[in-house]
Amino acid sequence: MKRKLNWKMSAIILLLAGCGTQPKNPATEGNVFTGAPGEVKLVTLDPGHFHAALVQKLPLAQIDVKVKVYAPEGKEVQSHLALVTGYNTREENPTSWTPEVYLGDDFFDRMLTEKAGNVVVLAGNNAKKTEYILKSVEAGFNVLSDKPMVISPENFPILELAFEKAGENKVLLYDIMTERYEITTMLQKELAHMPEVFGELLPGTVDEPSVTKESVHHFSKLVSGKPLVRPVWYFDVLQQGEGIVDVTTHLVDLIQWETFPEVTLSKEDVEMISARRWTTDLTPAMFSKVTGMDSFPDFLQKDVHDNVLKVYSNGEFNYKLRGIHAKVSVIWNFEAPEGTGDTHFSIMRGSKCNVIIRQGAEQNFKPTLYVEAVKDTDLNKLEESLKSSVSGTLASKYPGVGLSKVSEGIWTIVIPDEYNVGHEAHFTQVTEKYLQFLVDGKLPEWEVPNMIVKYYTTTEALKVARK
Repeated sequence: MKRKLNWKMSAIILLLAGCGTQPKNPATEGNVFTGAPGEVKLVTLDPGHFHAALVQKLPLAQIDVKVKVYAPEGKEVQSHLALVTGYNTREENPTSWTPEVYLGDDFFDRMLTEKAGNVVVLAGNNAKKTEYILKSVEAGFNVLSDKPMVISPENFPILELAFEKAGENKVLLYDIMTERYEITTMLQKELAHMPEVFGELLPGTVDEPSVTKESVHHFSKLVSGKPLVRPVWYFDVLQQGEGIVDVTTHLVDLIQWETFPEVTLSKEDVEMISARRWTTDLTPAMFSKVTGMDSFPDFLQKDVHDNVLKVYSNGEFNYKLRGIHAKVSVIWNFEAPEGTGDTHFSIMRGSKCNVIIRQGAEQNFKPTLYVEAVKDTDLNKLEESLKSSVSGTLASKYPGVGLSKVSEGIWTIVIPDEYNVGHEAHFTQVTEKYLQFLVDGKLPEWEVPNMIVKYYTTTEALKVARK
């Protein structure tokens, strides 16, 4: 009996030893997260956009300080590493990242083969981004991607497949929607869902949409206090994407998030009504200032006319989402006037009032949230409800928030400076949210369907605008 037991024990030991030599399946290994320090091991893939570095702007305990970087040789990866070094060496709250860099033309295949981490960060050239996403999730990586995940209607089915494969491999594919963390947008959403103040969201019309989001950006700007040098490909719409599928990703996301919070949407909920696109014209001097290049490269010559580069960076579209009329507009200028920056306008129209974000000269180019009564509203009753809601519900969630009357029927929401953390800080907030999703082992049920609807909307707009 003893010999038989020993034989069985030996067999079990051999079996366990054999299991230990089997290759790990990345779809099941390394994707169980508890929130422990250092368990998230970042892989930064081809960081051609400064957003890749912003994910690492602040130290986060759950992320290992060793970050693997895979990229082709060139200025872009060096700019990325310089930003990370700047975070490590700053005086206030320095980070301690240790990049482990692989440079070579086979960088992507090398990343897939080595499987040196469990979360891929994508922010760069968008031409291959959708393919990178698909192959990464197929290999068992979680993916945190900058917008846009897709820039053409032709590649939209690839993104749909990527979400399907992510589900099969039990990994999380998520895009970085920083604007959800902008305080005036958060409060606009809150007010629009207070019937005693807002009433009901109006269905709107093409000429007067229920929800409008307009965004103005600039090619020449400062990032982390230094002039931004943009990669040359950024001005090629075949690589960066047209404006109508780029920044609009944020605007469409906000429309869905504010209008139908935590509601699972579908492509059938979207009806594209109209769309158009137009160019921003850059002289050689402008192009040189933001890229450091003396002339337009050959691959941009297709867009050069009379020695002026014409970039399809502007777009506008009208559509309906579950019967609600919405309008999205994005404009890219070369450079903002001194003392200004990117701007945002947003309006949500209710039966009792409109909730509006303005960011123009009158607001010193800082987002300001207004409540404006609509015609025939009982102003005394509205003001009473508004005061009660702001001092009650809003103040309990956001201590210090208040109300100021501008004129008859118009108020501003007073927001303490502590809530205005800035665009760059929002990347940390998104990353923290994503880290919690990893611990939860899932995204909220509505997130994946709504990401698909978002990119369906933007790519459909491009399809219509091209006609």
